Amino acid sequence: MKASWALLACAAVGLGVLAPPAAAAPAFTEYVALGDSWAADVTLNPSMLTTEFAPVSCLQSSSSYARQVAAALAVPEFRDASCGGAITDDMTRPQVSTTSRGNPPQFDKLSPSTDLVTVLIGGNDAGLAAAVLGCVTADAAATPCLSSFTGGGVDRMSAAIAVAEPKVAAVLRGIRERAPRARVLLLNYFEIVGTEGGCFPEIPISDPDAIWLGHRLIELNAMLARVARASGVEHVDTYAGSHGHDACQPPGVRWGEGLIPLTSNPVGPGVPFHPNQLGADHQARSVLAVLGR
Repeated sequence: MKASWALLACAAVGLGVLAPPAAAAPAFTEYVALGDSWAADVTLNPSMLTTEFAPVSCLQSSSSYARQVAAALAVPEFRDASCGGAITDDMTRPQVSTTSRGNPPQFDKLSPSTDLVTVLIGGNDAGLAAAVLGCVTADAAATPCLSSFTGGGVDRMSAAIAVAEPKVAAVLRGIRERAPRARVLLLNYFEIVGTEGGCFPEIPISDPDAIWLGHRLIELNAMLARVARASGVEHVDTYAGSHGHDACQPPGVRWGEGLIPLTSNPVGPGVPFHPNQLGADHQARSVLAVLGR
């Protein structure tokens, strides 16, 4: 009888019945996040601000989409180079903007062993982020953005988006050169201003200017999708599914904040016209969906 039990035990081990399951190897071993303030999910909340990978001036959030993705994938090695105010030039030079000095070239965090890269860049190159604040007005009938950007029948924001296109393409080529094994994902920007109009005076931007901003965001995202296709990298469309979550929506529904420097999720100081935590969560879900998670 004892011999029979011994034989059964050996057989069970051989079939893997009694042996503990082996831990699955992580899908990626070295993940690097690159980009601007929307990649850093910038925060002014002291409890969420982190300087683990970048200077405090970069305003990186400890619960950014990239950190959520790294945690969900259990990536052994994660580095985040993203920084508020970043433009494409900051991939290869130290960041010199007045608000975010001291961040090394973002490409410095890449290596030949990097096997996953997410990048969100281009909004500052096109000047769209700065244009939003330039649209603010005390007069619901005023159109400072349309007046500034569309005089003479030429939309200068559209022209700036076109100029930014080869710069974003160059960033993707630079990633490929430094991390040839990497799976590269290029994100876009989700809806922060709708295309049907604004919510003056809660956000003091007139309806015509809000509509113009909303369409320029769509144009910027179309450019990013085009560059992703031409460059052979994967595109993460965070804009899809974001309608109805713009900054005009109530707390708990909106994924980004308006002009008032407070965030509804989590409650505390925020960065105007940037993702709140719900927005960062949406970005993370979108990335993980593309990765099949």
